Amino acid sequence: MRAVVQRAAKAKVTVEGLITGEIGRGLVILLGIGQDDNDRDIEYLADKIVNLRIFEDENDKMNISLKDIGGQLLVVSQFTLFGDCRKGKRPSYDKAARPEAAEALYERFVERCRSMGVKTETGKFQAMMQVELQNDGPVTLLLDSRKEF
Repeated sequence: MRAVVQRAAKAKVTVEGLITGEIGRGLVILLGIGQDDNDRDIEYLADKIVNLRIFEDENDKMNISLKDIGGQLLVVSQFTLFGDCRKGKRPSYDKAARPEAAEALYERFVERCRSMGVKTETGKFQAMMQVELQNDGPVTLLLDSRKEF
C-alpha cells in the first residue's frame, strides 16, 4: 500500500461537479493499493499517517501529529501510484490490485482512520476526480507499507 501524504491548509475533491469530500487543516492522502496488500498494510499505514509528526509545534519544529492538532483527512484512491515506468514510455500497472479487491481495502483503510477518531472524507473510487489542495509548507511525503522506498 502506497501513499502520497500532503499537508493541507484545506482541500476538496469533486466528481462530476459535486463535492464528495472537503477538509480544513489536515492531510490529503493519495492512496494506492497493491495486489498483495492486506489488513496488516492498512493498520501500518493508517497508524503511521495519523501519528506522523509533521505539523509545527510552538518552536516551529515538525513535532505534532494530525491527531494532536485535531486535523482531518481527505483520502483519494490512486492506482497510478503502482505505475512502473522503468521500461518503455507507457506505465505498467501489473502490481496494482484489481479494482474489486482495491475498493474493499480502500474502504477498510478509510474506516480504520475514522475509528482512530479522525474526521475522514473521501473521493469516489474509480471515478475521474478533481482534487484541489492548498499544500501547507509545502510538505509532501511518500509512504509504502512494505517499505520499498
